[in-house]
Amino acid sequence: MRIGYLECFSGISGDMLLGALVDAGVDFNLLAVTAAALNVGARLEQRKVNRGGLAAVKVDVVIQGSGVRGQGSENAHGHSQHDHEHHAHEHGHDHEHGHDHEHGHEEHRSLSTILGIIQAAPLATDVKQRSARAFQLLGEAEAAIHSIPIEKVHFHEVGAVDTIVDIVCAAAGCAALGVDKWMASPLNVGSGTVKCAHGTLPVPAPATVALLGDAPVYAAGPPMERVTPTGAAVLRMLDVAYGNLPAMRVAKRGYGAGGRDTPGEPNLLRILMGEAAEEVAGAEPIAVIETVIDDATPQLLAYVSELLLEAGAWDVYRAPVQMKKGRTGVQMTVLSSTEKMPALRELLFRETTTIGLRWRLEYKMALAREFVEVPTEWGKVRMKIARWPSGDVANASPEFEDCRKMAREHNVPLKRVMQEAMRIWSEQTSTEKRR
Repeated sequence: MRIGYLECFSGISGDMLLGALVDAGVDFNLLAVTAAALNVGARLEQRKVNRGGLAAVKVDVVIQGSGVRGQGSENAHGHSQHDHEHHAHEHGHDHEHGHDHEHGHEEHRSLSTILGIIQAAPLATDVKQRSARAFQLLGEAEAAIHSIPIEKVHFHEVGAVDTIVDIVCAAAGCAALGVDKWMASPLNVGSGTVKCAHGTLPVPAPATVALLGDAPVYAAGPPMERVTPTGAAVLRMLDVAYGNLPAMRVAKRGYGAGGRDTPGEPNLLRILMGEAAEEVAGAEPIAVIETVIDDATPQLLAYVSELLLEAGAWDVYRAPVQMKKGRTGVQMTVLSSTEKMPALRELLFRETTTIGLRWRLEYKMALAREFVEVPTEWGKVRMKIARWPSGDVANASPEFEDCRKMAREHNVPLKRVMQEAMRIWSEQTSTEKRR
């Protein structure tokens, strides 16, 4: 399976994606021909740029006769028929827009008009379908935000020429890569505010929030809008799955640049494309949380370990470590499901003296397990049986808590109870095999 992985450490927008596609090997002429086929009076330009010391490709939409490059699309907000009196829109987005831009002269397009433009273009059927889906999703998001029927949504910034070109060219470029499955990292959506026809709104913009749904997001770096509505629509269009970089053999890579060069934090989108490595049967994601503490008592750490297990951690373990300045500390490691990770991080901050921790996602493989009971002279003991995928037994062991309870109740050595349970299970298994 061919995988395309989008690393959105600085967000995603239309121009960033087009640049990354070209840098990854998509023929720029294909995108240029696609833009021309839309017949909306726009063309594409590409140039090599540098972002944080890394070479990347910047793709701009140039609207013919206006000299406007890469404007009008990205802080995108749909408008109903009733709020067209105010068309001025100040662009605060830092991927594509360099200055304020008045929209009073622009045509306001309905969703059906935009879908008609896409349908009339001489493009491949799958490109048309994906592009239409992206605008349908944008329309649904705007209708929900403004609480109006989707038929009354008229696109202002979103319906601008460069956004139509961005989305359709993105669909064509992604199709050219022949990717079977698109994935993405958690999204750096940015922070701060953006100015639009509705006034000053927080980042991410309302349409972006609606489109992203339950996608994993965070904010890092200087205040700026990093995930635009167009970028969010493209992610939905591609049915992106979110997670860590999967096991894959990278064949192509590409860097697409945003408009601003942010010092120390490259304003880039990276695409990695390649064949999926052979998956291991039974592998599942596991969250690993770690922190090192040098100012807590052993009693406190033991108590916190109990709380973590009660809160759903799969395992908690502690190990002595040598820290800077010769201090001895304790590294606490917590293993859990990805769903439990936020709550367990909060518990560590609340209950320990740590002021920082780290976490990562890994994969674990576990053999299938089952429990069977064996009768002993002191009572029934559960045996934990682990099996290979073939069904053969890989390991068997008596359940410790059952054996400990019986050893105490009957005043017999614990090791005797465990040995007897193991002996009885072995005999039963041998008898079943002979049948």
